[in-house]
Amino acid sequence: MDMIFCPLYSGSSGNCLFVQYGSTRLLIDAGRSGRMITDALKFIGVEPESISALLITHEHSDHIAGAGILARRYGFPVYATEKTWQAMDGKLGSIPAGVRRVFDRESDFYLGDIGVEPFAIPHDAAEPCGFRLWGGGVSLATATDIGRYTESVHSAIAGSDLILLESNHDPDMLRSNPHYSMTLKKRILSGHGHLSNEDCAEAIVKLAEAGSRSIILGHLSGENNTPSLALTTSENRVEIEGMRLGEDIRIDLAWRDRVGGVYTLRQPEAVAVP
Repeated sequence: MDMIFCPLYSGSSGNCLFVQYGSTRLLIDAGRSGRMITDALKFIGVEPESISALLITHEHSDHIAGAGILARRYGFPVYATEKTWQAMDGKLGSIPAGVRRVFDRESDFYLGDIGVEPFAIPHDAAEPCGFRLWGGGVSLATATDIGRYTESVHSAIAGSDLILLESNHDPDMLRSNPHYSMTLKKRILSGHGHLSNEDCAEAIVKLAEAGSRSIILGHLSGENNTPSLALTTSENRVEIEGMRLGEDIRIDLAWRDRVGGVYTLRQPEAVAVP
């Protein structure tokens, strides 16, 4: 079986990711309206009623805005850590008791056919996490909303067949943004804020050296970044290291305002032993 991944939305204005392996279909975050997420799923040929569960990374609105309405409308369980549930209190509306599920950020678990490995990320939320998801012999990882690329994050995602990695902002654009307060700028630039294009590019070099070959740049800021700038920053960095784009490493973009690409992760074929 193949693993399917699609970043339905990824950016400062809202985040929602789709993953499928076997008969299990998951959403990671639901930071757009219920209607937008429903329409995005149908756009890629997925009925919302077929979703097995929703995983929440943290409680910020761009990750949970549509979670409550989707859970009530379609009845699938919502998984979050206990501290994240506490931080979401009052933000999701009424959540049926049977829908509310808790996981431990330090413990792996299964959702149907998919193995889930949560891991801690440095972000200014109650108990934020990223995920590495397994299906058969392939895995994908999501690591956005990370103020810095730590060794623990690297260890959690290195070697994944596909990685959605944050490339949030250009520091110069952020510092000169007249619409952002100094407090907000300091928050984004801090070690518990968001990863810059340059730091993302450095992380990609490390991931490529560890064997990962496909990276999707995600969670781009709408005001402090552009898709072309994010992509060029990472591409230039890996080329400096002598890596061949499209061969040694593939870098793609997720989009803030529209459905991204649909990616298929194929299991390696078994080799017969005589």
